[in-house]
Amino acid sequence: MIPHDQPLAIGSLLFEGIDQIDLTGPFEVFGRLPNSTVRLYSPDGAPVRDVRGLRLVPDGAIAEAPQLDVLHVPGGAGQEALMRNEAVLGWLRDQAAGARMVFSVCTGALLLGAAGLLRGRRATTYWSAVDLLPHFGATPVDERVVIDGDWVFAAGVTAGIDGALRLAAILRGEEAARAIQLMMQYAPEPPFDSGSPHTASPETVAAVRAASATLIARREATARAIAQEFGIVTGA
Repeated sequence: MIPHDQPLAIGSLLFEGIDQIDLTGPFEVFGRLPNSTVRLYSPDGAPVRDVRGLRLVPDGAIAEAPQLDVLHVPGGAGQEALMRNEAVLGWLRDQAAGARMVFSVCTGALLLGAAGLLRGRRATTYWSAVDLLPHFGATPVDERVVIDGDWVFAAGVTAGIDGALRLAAILRGEEAARAIQLMMQYAPEPPFDSGSPHTASPETVAAVRAASATLIARREATARAIAQEFGIVTGA
């Protein structure tokens, strides 16, 4: 735990086509952490729209960000467009090198993978992309939140809240995290047991996969190409 009298700078990557819950779910947690600031940084400092059209305004460009204590990398369909963006990948490498903690949500993990930062790590990501993690040198773990040293990985979308609460406990102590959970009244009772491919019906899983088939194929092609460049052999 980091003493409460030591301020924490938390920064989130913001980009076109982000899934806003990957960003705003953890923001709800981080914004309540004692003695902490949370800022959003887009590649060029310009506003973006999330994958459903919600307009989001950053605090600045990634080049303007100070060294962060916590680097938060969300995901979403727009992640794919940044997989070859060296300005963003270089920023992730630089920030991760100096951060106390790195936190990814959903396919934000793939961006960290493209930056060459997942080799030898245990990680998770969105359920339809978790099988791509070995292409970046990571060991996939089928859990909602995975902690590997000072890195925290959350699976898809809403798992970002769980991961952020786990991170809050690491940063400011379990009691602080419990208080934040209560302030958020975070006690989910989903109406259906279909929040995971393991519990959803085969028909539901197939329908969701079919709806995202083009993006899934594009992500796989990119991951395979990057693995080849990295010299990583996955056997898949």
